[in-house]
Amino acid sequence: METRHYLTCIWPGLPELWWRGHLSALIPAIAFTMGLNLLLVMRFLYPQWLSGTLVTLACWVAIGCWMFYVIRSVRELPTLIAPRTVSDQPDHFQEAQHAYLCGEWQTAEKLLLGVLAIEPRDPPALLLLSGVYRQTARAEQAGVLIGELSRLEIAEQWWLEVEAEQRRIERDLEVSDHAEESNEKQENPAADLTAA
Repeated sequence: METRHYLTCIWPGLPELWWRGHLSALIPAIAFTMGLNLLLVMRFLYPQWLSGTLVTLACWVAIGCWMFYVIRSVRELPTLIAPRTVSDQPDHFQEAQHAYLCGEWQTAEKLLLGVLAIEPRDPPALLLLSGVYRQTARAEQAGVLIGELSRLEIAEQWWLEVEAEQRRIERDLEVSDHAEESNEKQENPAADLTAA
């Protein structure tokens, strides 16, 4: 992991917000901002509001809280950026890929669901699972999955693969719609004659 990634740890709540999009991390980030601004105002703009010792004590408490959040964020950053690499569970993505390429759809699906249990926002695993759904005639589920994937910021570098999978899913949906229409026409030939 690059050292520049650790720069997000300087602001409490920012790593969870930046790397994972957890809106719950917005609360400590805003609280820290408000507390820091209040301390700066009390220290430099309006020092007469509180006595100097109270402001100094508040500054030390704020520094202590800030250090606690920075240390916690530095420890948790690897799990935020790449949870599959630091998980104690084995990474079965390669096995899932092999099962997919061998046409073992059930095995691939099971392995991919295990991978996504560790990292639910993993673009390669989501793409492969979408392919499994498409191959097993579940194009609607594949479309929903690929739609969710296309909305993820982390999947921006996978846009080419996402668009290709969307085209495949749309093609499969059209083929299944045409097959359903032709089956209906074969089952009800009298309806075609009365319509004419």
